[in-house]
Amino acid sequence: MPLVPLPLPDPGRPDLSSPLGFLRWLGRAQRRGQLLATLWSTLELGSMAALPVAIGRGVQAVVDHDTRALLAAGLLALLLAVVQTAMTVLLHRQVVWNWIQAASQVRQLVARQASALGGGLSRRIATGEIVAVSSGDVEKIGWYVELTARLYGAVLAWLGVSTVVLWRQPGLGLAVLLGVPVLAAAVWPLLGPFERRYAEQRALGGKASELAADTVAGLRVLRGIGGEELFLRRYRAASQRVRAAAVRTARTWAVMQAQEVLLPGLFVIGVTWYGARLALDGSIGVGELIAVYGSTAFLAAPLRVIGEAAHAWSVARVSAGRAVKVLTLTRDDAPADGTGPEGAAGAAADGAELVRRAPRSDLHDPVSGLTARAGRLTAVVCGDPDAAGELAARLGGRPVLAEGAAAGPSARLGGLELDGVPLAAVRAAVLVHDKEPVLLSGTLAELLDVPRSGRVEPAEALAAARAQDALEALVDGSPECAGDPMAARITERGRSLSGGQRQRLALARSLVADPPVLVLDEPTSAVDAHTESRIAAGLRELRSGRTTVVFATSPLLLDQADTVLLLQQGRVAASGTHRELMADEPRYRAVVTRDENEPGAVGGSAARPAVRPAADPVGSGLAGGAE
Repeated sequence: MPLVPLPLPDPGRPDLSSPLGFLRWLGRAQRRGQLLATLWSTLELGSMAALPVAIGRGVQAVVDHDTRALLAAGLLALLLAVVQTAMTVLLHRQVVWNWIQAASQVRQLVARQASALGGGLSRRIATGEIVAVSSGDVEKIGWYVELTARLYGAVLAWLGVSTVVLWRQPGLGLAVLLGVPVLAAAVWPLLGPFERRYAEQRALGGKASELAADTVAGLRVLRGIGGEELFLRRYRAASQRVRAAAVRTARTWAVMQAQEVLLPGLFVIGVTWYGARLALDGSIGVGELIAVYGSTAFLAAPLRVIGEAAHAWSVARVSAGRAVKVLTLTRDDAPADGTGPEGAAGAAADGAELVRRAPRSDLHDPVSGLTARAGRLTAVVCGDPDAAGELAARLGGRPVLAEGAAAGPSARLGGLELDGVPLAAVRAAVLVHDKEPVLLSGTLAELLDVPRSGRVEPAEALAAARAQDALEALVDGSPECAGDPMAARITERGRSLSGGQRQRLALARSLVADPPVLVLDEPTSAVDAHTESRIAAGLRELRSGRTTVVFATSPLLLDQADTVLLLQQGRVAASGTHRELMADEPRYRAVVTRDENEPGAVGGSAARPAVRPAADPVGSGLAGGAE
């Protein structure tokens, strides 16, 4: 059993035609592991079934006073016990390997899907659903994959025992051969109700997870308005609904478990009674009766495996259906799959051409009419933050579309449609810096260890982002770093830092990547005016000669731009420098000065003042002046 480093280099391309197809694909992806597990399971159960035969021969040897036969029976029993022990160890190792492999594949597929959809994922499916698929559903699918090989081994062992008993005692053998399928089929009427109840439990659990995720995300707001108790009651009610559904599911499962014990027990009693009658008639000896009883009683083990597999199949099919639902989500604007080798090769060629052209190509969005000239700093003023976020995502080739919404024309870079080339190529050419970027836990060096051109060093990016006070905070909070900011640790989501410090470290991460085209959505919304002015100057200097698009309403940033574009109702309404627009365009002044009473301003989203968070106290003028 080889060790495989995780994560896998490539989780593969799953069959998403149906939940059953997805489960079959997972099984095919582990052919070697499944084959080995089936072999070890068959040998384990076969040794277990043969052990009563050795014991029966030993008892018969005692009855016959045959010392040599007794010794041979003892050696056979010892050999079978050793084989069974070894096979149990090998089987356990292999099925756990299969489980982990399948779980890792599914988790990576979900992570890859989330990465591909980007910000549009949460608009297409609830966050709680993604969490549930990545946790509980993955475990259920892995459990089914692990049980598949043991099921095959149980069936092979049953056929082997039936064949031997049928050869020695046709009547008993026929009962064993036909009795096990009948007992196994007895559990099937309960599978339908169990699956429906589990699906209900799973759906309620996903809603509870969604509610919990929303509550945690808005915890600060809830505390501010005193709404914690309200959401606590809502979550408690949702949790009780999940508990009630789980109890209903458990009742059905308990009946199935009882059935798995009762029916095989009655079967063994019947076979033993029949064998005892044969022994009384002298048709079989005492030793053979013990062997028949032991082998028949052994069949309880395969029946338990079959029952467990039926349970695993029920929950895995529900979980696989939810996983397939997530994995079949697509960008409505993305090229359809299955375009064939020629289409794939063409898309790859377009992707390579896009990366080659990017440094000297204009970025154009036909929906809004926006054009960002190559090598220049373009600022975009949009009074509606949501519209700005949607446009930024569209410029990055990953438009955020609501479920069922039709996709519009694709943004173009150098004449190439971003939505028509592989997403990896788009991201290599255009980097979108989100309004609320996330900092992952780890050292600062790890945070800045991103794919980059090599033109910008981390120290230059940090200086341009004016992150000196953030570095000092990291050093103060990480005594083990010995004064080296790059070795300082960042806590999960950077919660030990202020909002402005997190924002500037995230900006430095984007700057060090040095993409041909960089799209920044309100990169300085959480810092004070003095620091913002210095960031604007550093950004212009560091990105000189590179295409940069900044969504902002701050005059300090806008004044540094080569061109400023005003968007109204989703279209470019005016362009020029910041000073020209301030002098000549009332609608522009209305957005920038946040004055809806400005003469010439119009209602609607274009004139609505942009929301700007409070200035970061840590990054205020005092800290900025010390840098």
